[in-house]
Amino acid sequence: MVQIDCRPLTTREINEKLRGLPEGTEVELLNPEGRHNLMVGLEKKIIITVNGHVGYYYGGMNKNAVLTINGNAGPGVAENMMSGIVRVKGHASTSAGASSHGGLLVIEKDTSLRCGISMKGSDIVVRGSVGNMCAFMAQAGSILIGEDAGEALGDSLYETVIYLGGKYEGLGADAKEDVITDKDIKKIKDLLKQADFNDLKPENFKKIISAKSLYHFDSEKKQEY
Repeated sequence: MVQIDCRPLTTREINEKLRGLPEGTEVELLNPEGRHNLMVGLEKKIIITVNGHVGYYYGGMNKNAVLTINGNAGPGVAENMMSGIVRVKGHASTSAGASSHGGLLVIEKDTSLRCGISMKGSDIVVRGSVGNMCAFMAQAGSILIGEDAGEALGDSLYETVIYLGGKYEGLGADAKEDVITDKDIKKIKDLLKQADFNDLKPENFKKIISAKSLYHFDSEKKQEY
C-alpha cells in the first residue's frame, strides 16, 4: 500500500505521482481537503482510496483505474470516463458522469442536477435520488436510480435506458415509460451486483426510454414539444 499525503503537494504533483505508479498498485490518498482535478487522466489499472472529500472533476477521463472516495464529490465526478470504476461513498454534486464513454460510476447516496448528461456508453448507479435533468441528451449506456428523480428526467434522451426505483417529478421531452422485460431484469440485477446494492429488488424498478419522436426533423410539423 502506497500512501500519499495531499497537503504538502500541488495537484499536478499528486497526479504525476499517481500516473508514475506501476499497474496493480494500491494507493491511499490522505488529506484531499476538497481538492479539484484529482486523479484526472489516469490510464493504468491502479486502485486508489481517497479518505476525505474531493472537489471538481475527480476521476475525469479515467481509464482502467478503480477509484473510491470515502466522502463527497464536487461537480463533474468521472466526467468523460472511458473505463474503470469510480465509487463515491457519500453524495455527488452536479453533472456526475457527464459525457462518460464507459466504465461504472457508483454513488452510494444522492446526486444533484444533470447526472449522466450526454453520457455515451457508461453505467451509472445511484443508490439514492437524483436532481433535475438527469440523463439529458444521454446517448448510450444505463442509469439506475434507487430512489426518486427530479423534473425533466431523460429529457431529449437517445439510446440510454433509465431504471428508476422511486418516483419522478416529471419526464423530459421525448421520454416515456416502457415495459420491463426479462432482459431488463437481468441488466438491473447485474448493475445492483456490481454496485453491491443487493438489497434492492429488481422488480421494483420502472424503465424510462426515448420515444424517438425527436430523432428526425419533420418540416411539416411545428416541431413543438
